[in-house]
Amino acid sequence: MASVLGSCSTAALASRPLSSRTSRASIPSLSLSLGKSYGKKFYGGIGIHGKKRPQFHVAVTNVATEITPAEQAQRAAAKENQRPVYPFAAIVGQDEMKLCLLLNVIDPKIGGVMIMGDRGTGKSTTVRSLVDLLPEIKVVYGDPYNSDPEDPESMGAEVRESIVKGEQLPVTMTKINMVDLPLGATEDRVCGTIDIEKALTEGVKAFEPGLLAKANRGILYVDEVNLLDDHLVDVLLDSAASGWNTVEREGISISHPARFILIGSGNPEEGELRPQLLDRFGMHAQVGTVRDAELRVKIVEERARFDKNPKEFRGSYQAEQEKLQQQIGSARSYLPSVQIDQDLKVKISKVCAELNVDGLRGDIVTNRAAKALAALKGRDKVTPEDIATVIPNCLRHRLRKDPLESIDSGLLVIEKFYEVFS
Repeated sequence: MASVLGSCSTAALASRPLSSRTSRASIPSLSLSLGKSYGKKFYGGIGIHGKKRPQFHVAVTNVATEITPAEQAQRAAAKENQRPVYPFAAIVGQDEMKLCLLLNVIDPKIGGVMIMGDRGTGKSTTVRSLVDLLPEIKVVYGDPYNSDPEDPESMGAEVRESIVKGEQLPVTMTKINMVDLPLGATEDRVCGTIDIEKALTEGVKAFEPGLLAKANRGILYVDEVNLLDDHLVDVLLDSAASGWNTVEREGISISHPARFILIGSGNPEEGELRPQLLDRFGMHAQVGTVRDAELRVKIVEERARFDKNPKEFRGSYQAEQEKLQQQIGSARSYLPSVQIDQDLKVKISKVCAELNVDGLRGDIVTNRAAKALAALKGRDKVTPEDIATVIPNCLRHRLRKDPLESIDSGLLVIEKFYEVFS
């Protein structure tokens, strides 16, 4: 299958970065290539002034109400009237960043992307343009956590209780969510809030879900992630590690699933990320400023066209967007059948070991990313070229920092790859 991504050779990767090899003519080819645990129920009494109340059932009551068909139609109309986002297929250059994003959409278990680069290089624009390409998933209708009706591990407490009672769950299809986490967000807005007064007076754990609930089974995007407050970083670390968010207030505890693809972007000049947060990102993409004058003119002209008439501009890329959507859908369905030879697995682990990569996340992510790339190219077997394409992005940010080392960490990974795989 013809593809800009598929035609990347190991020699080309060693000689120059991916972001320097794309022209406007390559964009169409990119489009063408590319036993159950139900948890605990909430029972018990709440004591007031030292007196114990009689035992009663305390249900988790969400402030978010079910969305009626009329409300859905209203939201669809409002979305239609919103200013359209820039099409993903119209992004010129930055192949490395685009490839990392596509692989995470195909296999969310890769663990997200950290995008670092110069300001004004289209990082936020590219991430937000991903919204149009996100596939649909099956969710429980009206559930604020986007619970999967077929996976008890990603269900909210109410849905699990309904299953225990043998109730029939209403199911619908919806697009994967992309949630923006603003730098000024409070911890309550991120994690959710509990209405203490209602809990004490009515005996109900009234919980209003936050951004982590909305991002469950979706994407959580943090722009300028290196400027995020430390206490919010700790919240993200805890949720990313466990897949659950727990809110504790005045002796009341609420837990809900919070499994999301974490995408962050930032400018390295504004500060480095804490190592423990950096390690949570499955892949790391470096973005550079385009130096070719003609390509820069093309980018400026395309942006001017979009600003002048966004709907007309999006219409001109509609066919390419649909092809890319179909390709992502095919790759997601094809992914379980993709195999990687034992010999290649051993060599990947040998590269990680010889680079002194801490932990095993590097091994796991490299295997997953290589399989996702093979699925994107329509193959059922991983090749060394697939591994060469993704391994710098999977290991670059996991290497120990050496202040005396002048060579780029991505080139160190490539050199070790050739040494082991040759």
